[in-house]
Amino acid sequence: MDKFSYINIIITSLFFWIFFFVPVRLHTSFSFLLNNIFIKMSGTNQTQGQSQGQGKGMGKNAGKKSISRSTKAGVQFPVGRLHRHLRNGNFAQRIGSGAPVYMAAVLEYLVAEILELAGNAARDNKKQRIIPRHLQLAIRNDEELNKLLGHVTIAQGGVLPNIHQDLLPKKSGAKKDKG
Repeated sequence: MDKFSYINIIITSLFFWIFFFVPVRLHTSFSFLLNNIFIKMSGTNQTQGQSQGQGKGMGKNAGKKSISRSTKAGVQFPVGRLHRHLRNGNFAQRIGSGAPVYMAAVLEYLVAEILELAGNAARDNKKQRIIPRHLQLAIRNDEELNKLLGHVTIAQGGVLPNIHQDLLPKKSGAKKDKG
């Protein structure tokens, strides 16, 4: 047996132990590492018919996890998905890279504002879960949100409690003396 046969046996046994005893998320980086070791020691390329380019996972950023644009912007809403919807929605021919980030930030702020007010309405009603009624009360009791969402109908939201002043019983301010 020559030197390369021993190396091949060692690499095969390493692959066996790695794939059975290492968590799945680490398999890619280990197989990449062992593949590079085999290529350097044997002097041949295992990738048949492929170019010698950097390809997937072969560049200087190999092993680095990609960071989403939402994470970079520090928002929870999906920037990439909003960008796709802006492009496919025929709003404009070209969409800048900052537009979906700004839109995600605005949407996140509006949702946080509405949920905070709806949570307060739920707590006032001694409930733990926000229901559409709490959303309706939160939006209609806030002047700016009511103006923004004035023409929006919330299903199962009900109406604001309102009794006209003329229908209320008249208050007797001072008792009249009978005399």
